[in-house]
Amino acid sequence: MQLFLRSSLLLALMLGSVVGVASQTSTPAQARTAGGWNRYCQPEGGFCFKYPSSWSMLGEVFDGRGVVVAPPQKQERALWDAITVALVVPPPEGNKEPLGLNGVIEKATSGLRDGGQNFETLQRQQRTVDHKPAQILKARYREKSTGHEWVEEVLFIEGPDNEVYSVALKCSPQELARLEPVFTAVLASWMLREPEPTPDDTEPATKQSTTPPAPPH
Repeated sequence: MQLFLRSSLLLALMLGSVVGVASQTSTPAQARTAGGWNRYCQPEGGFCFKYPSSWSMLGEVFDGRGVVVAPPQKQERALWDAITVALVVPPPEGNKEPLGLNGVIEKATSGLRDGGQNFETLQRQQRTVDHKPAQILKARYREKSTGHEWVEEVLFIEGPDNEVYSVALKCSPQELARLEPVFTAVLASWMLREPEPTPDDTEPATKQSTTPPAPPH
């Protein structure tokens, strides 16, 4: 069974492409840390973050460039509150102009407005995450297919190669006060992974000269 991408804002950003949560076939790259939190590092997306150890990892999104985590819940899966962390816009190829944070947010919000979901922006603010420019968007809307009310809080982060990452909380309005502190803690833990050193990086800065010494006079 396939789980659908939790964030409607991120789904709108994909312009209607099929984006789902693939069934997990291997153990995610995660490790338990002190204080009841797990640390997850995404090999494809290049980022790491922490989430409560009592939460479950539901699966991957964006072709393996992101994951969805959620607390235990009793309602049907389509109504679950969850946090999605992903690389949502890869680095532009060739001479293609990057979307930038403003372009990404406008693209996502216009997609929801076009869907007739009573989209209302509650907050939009510039931030800095892991020393990188970011913008947070908080919105409320009614899902057209189910009539369910949602609040989404999405932080978009611009990477060094004009790629864009996101951390998105989607929850029922009545659960926001309980889940927003967790979302804030996940944001505080988010960081890009350091690039692996290349062979050239591991070579000594100076090399011994291979020129034989001059003969004595």
